Amino acid sequence: MELRQLHYFVKVAQKEHVTQAAEELHVAQSAVSRQIHQLEEELGVKLFLQKGRNLQLTPVGQLFCKRAEAILKELERSVQEVQEFMDPELGEVRIGFPHSLGVHLIPKMVAEFRKKHPNVKFRFKQGMYPSLIRDVVSGEVDLAFISPYPKECDQVTGEIVLTEELLAIMPPNHPLAGEESISLKQLKDETFVMFSPGYSLRPIVWDACIEAGFTPRISFEGEETETIRGLVAAGMGVSLLPDMALKHTSELEPACVRVVHPVVTRTIGLIRRVDEKLPLVAQTFHAFVLRYFEQHDLYELARANKTSSVASSKQK
Repeated sequence: MELRQLHYFVKVAQKEHVTQAAEELHVAQSAVSRQIHQLEEELGVKLFLQKGRNLQLTPVGQLFCKRAEAILKELERSVQEVQEFMDPELGEVRIGFPHSLGVHLIPKMVAEFRKKHPNVKFRFKQGMYPSLIRDVVSGEVDLAFISPYPKECDQVTGEIVLTEELLAIMPPNHPLAGEESISLKQLKDETFVMFSPGYSLRPIVWDACIEAGFTPRISFEGEETETIRGLVAAGMGVSLLPDMALKHTSELEPACVRVVHPVVTRTIGLIRRVDEKLPLVAQTFHAFVLRYFEQHDLYELARANKTSSVASSKQK
């Protein structure tokens, strides 16, 4: 059975006339009749009955026509996907990212990209560090922003696009809230609001406290930056969050103080599968992301936002 036979069969079924179908297909009437006859012989059934000057599908022909139409439509979609794969101005970019980047960075970056590439679609998938690695390796996503950048994973490759500082956050009335910078050791007697196990920021904060000479006492755990911020602002403890997570404001805001002993940072990387060529549309977005981080000093923007927040809290 050939796809051409299915194509001719469906067209005759739609037109109910061989001559009209042949004209629309731009082939000879005899060619259409021959393909339909061969298809009926292969299937061992009659697909059409003569009704006056027209043809009518038999009951089994109606059943077969539904399947044939579905096959041809799926083939058409597959061809379209291949064409979009090869066109940097079409298609879909599938991106994975952690929650902490979804509040500000990802929406802003995608909006900037779509100004020049308005026809590109995006499919987003949020996840924790292990699931982001799995999604990239399995092909569930084309690219993934991840933190920290994986140093030992031979199944993915990529680039560090940003090294971001973590700030100490504390209730607005905390004795250290007005300081420009503190040593992390100054928080050794405080209770900490930490990310739940499995979130990449938890070991970063934990290891920094150990380096500062103490084991953090955990009072609450959360899974989103907004939860951590809110609990700290409400007086439930202190924590460390990335600059980026403190860029937007809400009614309940913690105080932000820079930590200098030790300076606590996290890396943010953009990863992809090893030895696999990205779709052209994903290649275009990948190149855009690298330029975006080169041209935008995100660290300075975050620091400016932090300074503004501190000044506002002092005025209050």
